[in-house]
Amino acid sequence: MKNLVSREPYSYRRDPAVPGFEDGGPVAVMDGECALCATGARLIARFDKASEFRICRAQTGLGAALLRHYGLDSDDPESWLYIVDGRAFTALDGMIRAGARVGGAGWLLQPLRLLPRPVQDWLYRRLARNRYRLFGRTDMCGLPDPALRARLME
Repeated sequence: MKNLVSREPYSYRRDPAVPGFEDGGPVAVMDGECALCATGARLIARFDKASEFRICRAQTGLGAALLRHYGLDSDDPESWLYIVDGRAFTALDGMIRAGARVGGAGWLLQPLRLLPRPVQDWLYRRLARNRYRLFGRTDMCGLPDPALRARLME
């Protein structure tokens, strides 16, 4: 698993390789072909009562540019990025933080904070590397969920 490159908040705004985007709320960059990620995106759309979250597929130009900015690879199954207040988090740490922010079912991830970081990383790597085999593939953009489609960034 690649480590997230540490950067100052909002550093992507000065990176010419990252297209401009609305960053007033949290952004989750995830695999748009993963059924597990699509389920997570639908849960964000359902439980984010403040309608502040935006979702960006890793397969888009913006998603790939954000991942590269933080030293991640859009083709790496372990690349998942959560950006909030200009700060980036990845892997299970990012998911736990996103879950706390969105609330609802997202709180189910909170007990994972109790696990030591190496155990969190091991668990995330196993899940990420086997997600297609365990959960299958889907097209996040093809989902007929208007609440989710309204949050997708291209």
